[in-house]
Amino acid sequence: MDASERRTHGSPEVARVGTADIAVVVPLMEDYCRFYAAEPGRTALERISRACVDDPVRTGFQLLARSSSRRPLGFATVYWTWATTSGGQVAVMNDLFVAAQARGQGVGYALLKACAVEVAARGLSRMTWQTAPANTSAQALYDRVGATVESWYEYTLDVGAP
Repeated sequence: MDASERRTHGSPEVARVGTADIAVVVPLMEDYCRFYAAEPGRTALERISRACVDDPVRTGFQLLARSSSRRPLGFATVYWTWATTSGGQVAVMNDLFVAAQARGQGVGYALLKACAVEVAARGLSRMTWQTAPANTSAQALYDRVGATVESWYEYTLDVGAP
């Protein structure tokens, strides 16, 4: 699906983020970062969106959910990577965020399903993601769609490069 194609899943309209959408999705990304007590800055977030728009084949994609009145409701970001244990390329849904006023209205479900459609269209059979242990509302959504919980520890190592 290219940036001009639109898909409707229930009430929200879900589409790939295009150049004109970057200014709309970045405030949602900032809200997402605040939820996780992170502040990478607007420029860094714009760079992420721009990379997905400019090179979706190698980088990944972002989806934006909007109401029928075009109000932004949420977004998802998926990156391509490789997993030796899967024997090939996989998709990592790095972000799934729904604005507070839109939660519980099917927006997260629509974004998740649209991500799965995009991933399958690329010929991949697996999409992975993480969420914070305290994010029980997200976990309830993931359980409803039939996702399985893995039992891996996540480690982070700051290596000094900006």
